[in-house]
Formats: sequence, C-alpha cells, structure tokens
Amino acid sequence: MKVFPSLVAISLSLAGAAPVAAKPEDAIGRWATATRHGVVEITACGSSICGRLVDSENLRTNPDMRDFRNKAAEQRNRPIKGLLMLSGFTRSANGWDGGSVYNPEDGGTYSGTITIGDADTLKLKGCIVWPLCKSQVWKRIR
Repeated sequence: MKVFPSLVAISLSLAGAAPVAAKPEDAIGRWATATRHGVVEITACGSSICGRLVDSENLRTNPDMRDFRNKAAEQRNRPIKGLLMLSGFTRSANGWDGGSVYNPEDGGTYSGTITIGDADTLKLKGCIVWPLCKSQVWKRIR
C-alpha cells in the first residue's frame, strides 16, 4: 500500500494539534442556568461583562415577580426580570474573575468567576469566602 508523505504529515499534525483555547468573549450570549430553567443573557459592559436574568420558571408563573429575598430592604421591590446578576468581572486567560454574582433565590451576592469550557459551556463559581463556593455549569442557548 502506497502512502503519500503529505497525507501522513497532515494526519500527524492534526492528531497532535491542541484544541483551540476559549476566549473570554465566548461568554457573550444567552445561557441556560442549572436551576429553575433560568436564562441569563451575558453582554459586554465596557471592558467587562454583565449578565441579566431574562427568563425562568418563576417568571413564567409570575412575570411581575419582585426581588423579595434581597438582603437590602430598599431593593426588595425591584423586578426580577432583567435583574443584573453578574457584574464587575475582570478578563482572565480562560474567562472572567473577581466579579459579583447575585442570587435572587437567597438574596445573597457572592464573589464569582466564570470559566469558559468550550463554545457552548461555561462554569460559574460563586463564593461566600473561599473555600465556601458553589459551582454551576451553564449551557449556551442557540
């Protein structure tokens, strides 16, 4: 069997090729959260990113739902729909660090990181203080 040297070289180079690294901007888009069938839209906010809640199980049941669990009493009447949940992040090599994650389910704000898994997956981690953290994997909505 005759093998063409150029085909062998191409095959070897493809086999050894590293996967393309995800870029921080890959976080931009709509994401399905791991709980309550939530949808968070992540957009560019200056040199950072921010994320707003655009849909969830609870919003489909009560579109006028308010942020009644917020720890700050003066914010408990603000609408959940469109609520800023992700803010203040700094770009890192594989995602975003040093941001804030607001959880309307418990009214808490946590320090957060977002790591890009691939074009359709990101990992969101929120911490009260390290190592008291929780992580979720979100999937891109196409």
